[in-house]
Formats: sequence, C-alpha cells, structure tokens
Amino acid sequence: MILAEIGDFNRFDSPDKILAYAGLSPSTYQSGQLDGSYSHMEKRGSRYLRYALFNATKYVCHWDDTFGNYLAKKRTEGKHDNVAISHAAKKLVRVIYQLERSGQPYHKAV
Repeated sequence: MILAEIGDFNRFDSPDKILAYAGLSPSTYQSGQLDGSYSHMEKRGSRYLRYALFNATKYVCHWDDTFGNYLAKKRTEGKHDNVAISHAAKKLVRVIYQLERSGQPYHKAV
C-alpha cells in the first residue's frame, strides 16, 4: 500500500518531501513577531499513505529492535503514544526512501 501510494520515488528529491506528501511534516505558525512553539501534524496529503505508514510502523516497531528501541526512547522522553509512533514513522520513511533509491534490501541490525 505504501509503494502504491508513493508511486515513483524519483518524483521526490528527499524523504522530507514524502513526509510532506503523507501529511506527516509539522506545521509552523508564524504571524509577525509571534512564532508558535508547538507544532501540529499537517494532515494534508494522502490520508491513505499516512494510514499505511502508521500501521506499518506499529508492526515494524514490534518486530525490529532498532525501531522498537527508538519508539521506547521517544516514549521515555514523555511523548504521547501517537506522537512517538509518528516519529518512528518518519524514521521508517527515511529508511524506505534510502532503500528504494539505492536498490538494496533491508537487513535487520544485529
């Protein structure tokens, strides 16, 4: 589902553009001198890609210790569960992007 929603990876220059396409990039609020310090997720873009990434991240964190430890680290930092999963989803997108661009298979860290 993730590959079907993203399509051709050559359309995106960086994984940050995929995150923006999925609506996972943080929004910024600025008005004159006021600079908002609390950023929300934009939720613009493909809701299907966002749904697929969140569900895939939950399973990846369960089966891969690297992602599981990262999720646990975010939770110990006091992040809400959904916020911690969104951080892990961003990490997953960066890994998928690099693997797809390089053509290499994923090898679990030992």
